[in-house]
Parts: sequence; C-alpha cells; structure tokens
Amino acid sequence: MNLIAYGDSIMKGVRYQDGKYSVSSFWEQTLRDHLGLNVVNRSRFGCTIGKALPFIRKRTRGEDDEKSFVILEFGGNDCDYDWKAISDDPSARHLCKTPPEVFVAEYREAISLLRESGDHPVMLTLPPIDAERYLNFICRDGKSRANILKWLGSVFSIERWQKTYSELIQQIAREEQVDLIDLRAEFPASGKDLKTLICDDGIHPSEEGQKLICSILSRKLRGMIVAV
Repeated sequence: MNLIAYGDSIMKGVRYQDGKYSVSSFWEQTLRDHLGLNVVNRSRFGCTIGKALPFIRKRTRGEDDEKSFVILEFGGNDCDYDWKAISDDPSARHLCKTPPEVFVAEYREAISLLRESGDHPVMLTLPPIDAERYLNFICRDGKSRANILKWLGSVFSIERWQKTYSELIQQIAREEQVDLIDLRAEFPASGKDLKTLICDDGIHPSEEGQKLICSILSRKLRGMIVAV
C-alpha cells in the first residue's frame, strides 16, 4: 500500500541544531520497515496548504493510479508572519501567510480533491513550539526583539496563535469526517520535557521528537490500515 505525505519541514524530517539544518528520513524508513508501506514524501521546507494544492490537483489528474493513504501536515508555515516587516514597523497591520478562513477553505479543497481521486486522507495536528526559543531564533539576525514583542504583546502569543491552527485542523477533520492523528496530544505542552523534543529554533522536532512522531504514526496508521 502507498503512503504519500504532503507537508512542510516537519514531515520532511528537518532538524535545526548548532546553527545548521539537516534532513532525516527516519520516519519514512521506519514505516517502510514496520508496516510494509511504499512511502513517498512530497513534503517541502516552508510549504503551506496553498503551495501544496497545485501538486494535489496534479495527483487527482491520474498521476498515480494506485489509491493511497495521504498524510496532510500543514499549519506551521501558514500561521507564520513576516517577522522582518513586523520588526521594521510594529504599528502596521500584519497578516500571517495563510489567514484562518483561507486555511480552512484550502484544506477542505485538498480533502475533496483526494477523496475524488479515491485516496484516503489523514490529517495531522501540529506539535507544540517553544515560543522563547523561537523568538530568539527569529531575532538571531538583527531583528528588533523589542519591536516584535511590542506587536505580539507577549512572547506566548506565538504559542497561542500556532495552537489556534492546530485546533482548526481538529475542527476540519471533525466536520469533514477525516481520520486525524493528533500529534499534539502526545507531546508535552511545555517545560523541560518539551525542550528535549524540540530543536534549538523552537519549532522543528529534535531527533527524539522525530522518534516520537514516528512512533505515533506507526501505531495510528497500523490501526487505520487494518480498518480499511
């Protein structure tokens, strides 16, 4: 059976450590070995649901004949902002890359397209982030921390906003009756335990975090495959 993943750098297996990015295919290989799946990872660094839609539309035009489980993992980049613009002018109006109403509409379209092709969509919630470390990462190249905090009101606004998109994913899955793998529920919400699972940039899962995600995917997908 095929397993196709459309997502961002989290599903791509990106880590950030000691000032450098690296990519691991750990989860892909594990699912091949443990579940016998033919895994095709079409996730891309910086991807949003809107950027993925043209590729999903292409798939429904018969790119692959065999029906597949299709993982959808979006939201982390969709809810992100142009932090340089905010640093330069915190008094201006700033919108995230994919406003909530657009995010919901485009996610619903992706689900509809996959179902029309006979595929089985599976949505993923977002692992939590470490807001303090993420703000430090944002400001590492000279952006004004004071101006960004002025616009945010609190560093924890970053966490709350990202959590909002994870909750939108849950809402879409519930309303569209799509299988959901709730990654967020199995991560610690904050504190020391979370820090070991998140890289230095505050957003990408560490090696341990990726192992946790892989364990969750393996367990949940096994049950879904048996049920089909």
